Amino acid sequence: MKLSSAIALLAATILSSHESTAFTAPRAHQFIAPSRGCSSLLSTVVDETEAIIKQQVTEEQIQENYISETVANSQKSFKDDGFVFGLEGSGLERPKGKDANIVVEGDSLETTPKQVAIVSATFAAQALFAANAIHDLYTQTDGNVPVTALASLATIASSWVAADLGSGILHWSVDNYGNGRTPIMGNIIAAFQGHHSAPWTITYRGFCNNVWKLCIPFGIPTVAAINFLAGPEHSMVSLFFTFFCFSEIMSQELHKWSHMTKKETPAIVNTLQDLGITIGRVPHAQHHMAPYDGNYCIVSGVCNKALDNSGFFRWMEHRIYEMNGVESNAWKLDPELRAKTLRGEYRL
Repeated sequence: MKLSSAIALLAATILSSHESTAFTAPRAHQFIAPSRGCSSLLSTVVDETEAIIKQQVTEEQIQENYISETVANSQKSFKDDGFVFGLEGSGLERPKGKDANIVVEGDSLETTPKQVAIVSATFAAQALFAANAIHDLYTQTDGNVPVTALASLATIASSWVAADLGSGILHWSVDNYGNGRTPIMGNIIAAFQGHHSAPWTITYRGFCNNVWKLCIPFGIPTVAAINFLAGPEHSMVSLFFTFFCFSEIMSQELHKWSHMTKKETPAIVNTLQDLGITIGRVPHAQHHMAPYDGNYCIVSGVCNKALDNSGFFRWMEHRIYEMNGVESNAWKLDPELRAKTLRGEYRL
């Protein structure tokens, strides 16, 4: 508007300055010089026009910079709160088809020698600790093989169930709380939360690439400390927690199998899933339904029904909210779930 007004003023000035000569034909080669007042006014109009143009350019640049900064600030990295499930504004995009989607900076689908070394050393050490625990029990029973075998099998079976419960609690906690900056568990949290944007990505990972991150919390230092504290006189305690840690590491591979078709997995895997020994495809698929508020256990899934029907995780979320005011990600996805939980209605 300012620019058009200036142009109109310029036109009116030029017309008025030549009003007396508008109907007088000039002589050949005659130059009509504008008056001094007209030149001054013309210069003023030109200066104002240039100022208006510069002002408009500056305003456009400011607007462009604001838009760029707004977009940049809305894009979250894997270390930020809100980086969850590939939702709008999370910094993640859900890829089309079944393309792999790497969500953690520096992560890769390629198996490295470092990953192989960590996993191999961890499993070798755990096998030695388990064998030593069984040997201690054999010694304590004066070489009674049946008693040693039965006690060891019972301990391993109970540890397997406990590991399923443990995997559910771990899965629930990293799905709902923390971010990539959380100490020790940051990368695991970001990987679990980002997993919901492209669940099939896990099927592209090799064994060591898939499980090595869990060797950090459940690896050699943890198992060694437990065995030291338990001592040889509590050999079954050592065996229980050694197998527990092994199962927690393996849970990620069992998790991967639940995202693969029967044609993609070995026959033994399909048999284990059919028997309910490892987490099946259908039970785990129920977890991948927004707001991702149940079916967290990924070892065998045997604990899922009891945990969900009892409302255990909603009760935990309510207690955490009362203590520090932090809401679970499931609440953020489903306001009705939040309202029900705050009313004490915990069962799914």
